[in-house]
Amino acid sequence: MKLFNLLAVAALCAGCGKGPAADNAATSGTTATGSAAAEPGAASAKPDLREVTLPAGTTLRLKLQSAVASDTSQVEDTVRAELRQAVSIDGKPVLPAGTEVVGNVTDVKRSGRVKGRALVAYRFNSLRTEGERYDIKTSPLSHQAAATKGEDAKKIGIGAGAGAAIGAIFGGGGGAAKGAAIGGGAGTGVVLATRGKEVHLGPGAEVTTKLTAPLTLRVKA
Repeated sequence: MKLFNLLAVAALCAGCGKGPAADNAATSGTTATGSAAAEPGAASAKPDLREVTLPAGTTLRLKLQSAVASDTSQVEDTVRAELRQAVSIDGKPVLPAGTEVVGNVTDVKRSGRVKGRALVAYRFNSLRTEGERYDIKTSPLSHQAAATKGEDAKKIGIGAGAGAAIGAIFGGGGGAAKGAAIGGGAGTGVVLATRGKEVHLGPGAEVTTKLTAPLTLRVKA
């Protein structure tokens, strides 16, 4: 009887010893699985970002990516450019070279036949960096054709000179005067029939503008 009791106690103790170990193993397995599951989440965490503010007056040195012209562009046409030089704060770039900047044509004037020089104007109003788009305020840019008064006067003078020469051949001094008047009138007609120079800026043209209001950006810390 005593032997039977001893065997029963030994069996009970053996059963008690297996319980905690099994529980610990199960707990360890669960913990390991949890750790493994947590790793992908940690890897996909977004980088830390900080806010920086570019003050009004910050220079944006740009290179056009689209063409603008006084004889083909229209008001509201999209104008695209990119930074040709990074913008930095305290020696650290916050807008890298190549940052996309977008705007619109604001004014267009073709060259006139009698007067008025060609002009095209535009303004940039947004940029994109770090996958985010920001509204910006910048100073307008405009380009005006060079004056052609000197060339117009030359055309009229050439016409008058040619008329005078022809008049002198056929009618002496009086013919020369009449020929000059006729030739000058012809030269003036050429000027009136011909438009002045237009303004053309193609992709790659370098332009510079400035922020007219502060711009706050979120950049990598």
